[in-house]
Amino acid sequence: MSNYNANILPDDVIHFVIPADCAGFRLDQALAKLLPEYSRSRLQEWVVLQQVLLDGKPAISKQKVWGGEKLDVLPQVQQSEQPYLAEDIPLDIVYEDDDLLVINKPVGLVVHPGSGNWEGTLLNALLYHAPQLSGVPRAGIVHRLDKDTSGLLVVAKTLVAQTNLVRQLQERAVKREYLALVHGELEHGGYVDQPIGRHPTNRVKMAVVETGKDAVTHYKVERAFPSCTLLRCTLETGRTHQIRVHMTYLRHPLVGDSVYLKGPQKCVLPLRDLLTRFPRQALHATRLALEHPATGQMMEWHVPLPEDMKQLLKNIKNALDEPESA
Repeated sequence: MSNYNANILPDDVIHFVIPADCAGFRLDQALAKLLPEYSRSRLQEWVVLQQVLLDGKPAISKQKVWGGEKLDVLPQVQQSEQPYLAEDIPLDIVYEDDDLLVINKPVGLVVHPGSGNWEGTLLNALLYHAPQLSGVPRAGIVHRLDKDTSGLLVVAKTLVAQTNLVRQLQERAVKREYLALVHGELEHGGYVDQPIGRHPTNRVKMAVVETGKDAVTHYKVERAFPSCTLLRCTLETGRTHQIRVHMTYLRHPLVGDSVYLKGPQKCVLPLRDLLTRFPRQALHATRLALEHPATGQMMEWHVPLPEDMKQLLKNIKNALDEPESA
């Protein structure tokens, strides 16, 4: 939070008197110092939308301040940013307080509305569950899971929490672990450090490309089977389709990945039908750890594999005549 005392009025206006140690600052610099809990881009947006008043008049980012001026900030999101409908969609809530909401996302739930999916998304569900999220960009969503990836996802319930979580993600302080069943046999773990960007010819896909953004995935073997391996993957970065792309780069694409699988994979006969007929990428976000944006406390959540992946592993063991562990 800010080092200066701000009085939050009933209409949510934040009132400051510019302190002497900001004398000579540009307004945007003073705002960043006085309100570090908000991103610079968010503060700049409020200036452009005339939600920042200096001595009662709309402020300009580049104007200088000298101390003693009255500053009023209205930290609200314009309604046009949230044109989506609230929908009564059940949520599997793992944790909730005034700042955070941690969801165990099921397979098939789209996170954010987009082309072909304007309704029935996690965002629509969040607006119904917590209507105040209409005042937070993207209803508090700070990272995403693919439609057919299951598991843990954190949502910010306030602008301050959202800014904090975005910064943690940028600083690679949020720990995310996934369980992934991949084709082929891996004997030991390792990591992939390869940039990811849009595929040069297929715009639906991502790929390892020189012009992409840096991406690092660590993986270790959880369970090895003939023809497939269960991996625990840890992300340093959070690029679109990162695990799917990096495993494909290693020539161990995810079981069931309709986008990145290229033709039949080598497979022992007892597992061929099981692996080829699994209807979605076998990927689950099983662990999430982060610093609570309000208290600073380290928090961690775990969720087990969903039933479809549990059943797949059980069927693999049965097909190989392996005894089940207790």
